[in-house]
Amino acid sequence: MLSQLFTSKTRIQLLLKLFLNPDVSCYLRELATEFAVSPNAVKEELDSLTEAGYLEKKKQGRSLFFRANTSHPIFPELHSIVKKSLGIDRVIEEVRADLGDVDAVYILDDYALGKDSGLIDLLIVGEVKADRLREYVRITEEKIRRKLRVMVVGVEEFADSNQTFLQRPHWKVV
Repeated sequence: MLSQLFTSKTRIQLLLKLFLNPDVSCYLRELATEFAVSPNAVKEELDSLTEAGYLEKKKQGRSLFFRANTSHPIFPELHSIVKKSLGIDRVIEEVRADLGDVDAVYILDDYALGKDSGLIDLLIVGEVKADRLREYVRITEEKIRRKLRVMVVGVEEFADSNQTFLQRPHWKVV
């Protein structure tokens, strides 16, 4: 979906990385290594997106860190487009629709870091119907063409040991 809107593969990777989870900030060499492109290609896109106001940059030591500018007027739309391109909007809608008593949903690991690895790790806090969950996972994986790995914990268990679960990179979506 994004490749039809944006012709630069590096720009698409930056949008996915920085707009999927706006709390993520990265520096140029880290992005170049992750995307397997030259630092110059990443710098050109970072400069362009920063100049347009879509990204903020902050100097820390000798490195410049970039992150999504959440106060930009079209940030909500860009964030929504990125989520839709990955199918995360569908994942969350399905979780909330009819799985049971869902207290919270977290995306963990790669997707929380803004990496499209093809595997979405979900942590669902609450009491869900196991048969509905299995069906939901099967249908959703077909729709979004990505693998879902789901962990369900009760509200009390999560309250007692949430630090264990949230030591991993995470993003609370519900």
